[in-house]
Amino acid sequence: MRIFHFVIILLLTFDLFSQQDLILVQPTIMVIPFVKEGKNLRSVFENDSSQHVRVAMTKVKNAFDTAQIKTIDLKSMIQRIDNDRILTHNSRSDLKSSVIHYSGIDIYVEVEAQVVETSRGNSVTVILNAYDAFSSHSLANASGNSPKFYTQNFEKLSEKALNTFLEDFIISTKTALEDLVKNGRSITLNIGMEEGVKMDMDTEIGESENLLSDAIEDWLEKNAYHSQFNIQGITASKMIINEIKIPKIDPVTQRNYRPSKFAKALVQYLESLGIECTRDIQGTNIFITIQ
Repeated sequence: MRIFHFVIILLLTFDLFSQQDLILVQPTIMVIPFVKEGKNLRSVFENDSSQHVRVAMTKVKNAFDTAQIKTIDLKSMIQRIDNDRILTHNSRSDLKSSVIHYSGIDIYVEVEAQVVETSRGNSVTVILNAYDAFSSHSLANASGNSPKFYTQNFEKLSEKALNTFLEDFIISTKTALEDLVKNGRSITLNIGMEEGVKMDMDTEIGESENLLSDAIEDWLEKNAYHSQFNIQGITASKMIINEIKIPKIDPVTQRNYRPSKFAKALVQYLESLGIECTRDIQGTNIFITIQ
């Protein structure tokens, strides 16, 4: 019944957003196993001792499908990568990164299922973490424990653990995605001066004779998503904006709006003021260097 209510809420929310001229693209989710640093996704997924993890992953995937949220199958994606020899062409890319990148998903959910064996019975703890596939920022997380039983059927214990919190986790994940669409994705911006440059943040710019820092702040006011940004600090040599909101969806391409597009617009604005600069983009972090 709760899933039924959730679907109704989801449809009503879509209608509300359409009335506000917000573009909502049907999200896609992939469920993957939690992989410790240094471990390989394929090894963890295909290991015989991971059967209880795969059962937990299937239950999570089916729950999203029931809530009418599109999922992409991990096994099929791995096979596609193998067939296309993607890793061969980019040996530096690990399988997890390739799966996330080439699947085009919006969210990936990591599933961890820990077996706890005691003299009073065995149990399984399942931990779920949902991440924005674009930025790897955490969107939702939850965990639950199965009751203790004198059994080695860890697959069944994994399902019992999920029964304690899975529906709430799905709702939390969907709510986080709606917030991402409504309020934008967070990025950071660092603007600095190249050594020897003949200007600083206090230099007067253009006919208005605004300080460079003020001109940049005015531009951010007009171009940040819903004018949302926070300046951490300004000195003569640099300006640090620890959070700027950009739209999740590009209204023109209907695809994820990338930080590179925001950086390009800022560089073009600075160049229109006669300021030469370079840009460096690392994930969701933008670095602008004024030359």
